[in-house]
Amino acid sequence: MLPDLPRERLLDFCRRMLLIRHFEERLIALHDAGEFRGHYHVYIGQEATGVAALSCLAAGDYIFTTHRNHGHLLARGADPGRVFAEILGRRDGYNKGKGGSFHVAAAELGFLQTSGVVAGVIPLATGTAYAAKALGNRRVTLCFFGDGALEEGAAPEALNLASLWKLPVLFLCENNGKYGAGRAAGTAQSESMAAYPLTDLPRAYKIPAREVDGADARAVYAAVSEAIDEIRRGAGPRFIETQTVRWPGGETNWPAVPAPTNLALAWDVSAVPEKAREWYRVSDPLLILLRELVERRMATRDELAALENEVKDSIAAAARFALASPYPDPEEAPKDVFA
Repeated sequence: MLPDLPRERLLDFCRRMLLIRHFEERLIALHDAGEFRGHYHVYIGQEATGVAALSCLAAGDYIFTTHRNHGHLLARGADPGRVFAEILGRRDGYNKGKGGSFHVAAAELGFLQTSGVVAGVIPLATGTAYAAKALGNRRVTLCFFGDGALEEGAAPEALNLASLWKLPVLFLCENNGKYGAGRAAGTAQSESMAAYPLTDLPRAYKIPAREVDGADARAVYAAVSEAIDEIRRGAGPRFIETQTVRWPGGETNWPAVPAPTNLALAWDVSAVPEKAREWYRVSDPLLILLRELVERRMATRDELAALENEVKDSIAAAARFALASPYPDPEEAPKDVFA
């Protein structure tokens, strides 16, 4: 369902979700064309969570994210050309091509670190929350991580400290269950996690926790905005689990697009291969949002088509920028390295 927000704000949600989707699909094409190597993950299917959650933050808040970081960066306003350039290892990337896909950082946007190390950001986020409380600057830390991170020892240790010290941090677990599973609250289980539901773990440390449908922008926005308000008032940490159904294009070792996204898919998924069709029909958060905007008369199909074309043009320009960016000189390798 649509968040109770002005039309222009909802259209901005739509623009950011379209930007993430077309960025990731273009990234897959760049990889398949040999423009960069190495493994990578995409944020397709989780756009409603990232866009809605990050819209609740203030400019000075801190953000930590994971190996599915591109969508979070773009939702926060990162330049897609510089993100592309970073992934391609080019000089004009956010980290001069040294971070790559898993470690794009943009301190000016609040992203002090992104990490491919499972659960690696959870204690770091707890650290910035501790610093914010000590300094009394009212900054909140939002920490994204996947369901697998809760299996690591760093997670319960950080949850314990955050609760003991009433730190201003929101732990946001993006549970992208396997393709074919449901996304209703309380249905997601893990074969390698004894705690079930996952919210039982933070509750053991007296952290208020809730589950929401990660494909429902309204549910995510309502839960995160409420949690951020409580945290900023000094109530201590909060935990939210967003449940989505994993995009079928990510079920193999390398991402592959079953069908390029376009506005028409919101109403007709016949162009999608049959084995992936159900996901696009009922679980795709972007297509859900597009349909709801039209059904609620918040936008027309023509308006959304124009918006999508603008986004596609911007992504094409961003890819050209990245491909034109030079590789860093070998002499740059030891610079900006710290321990």
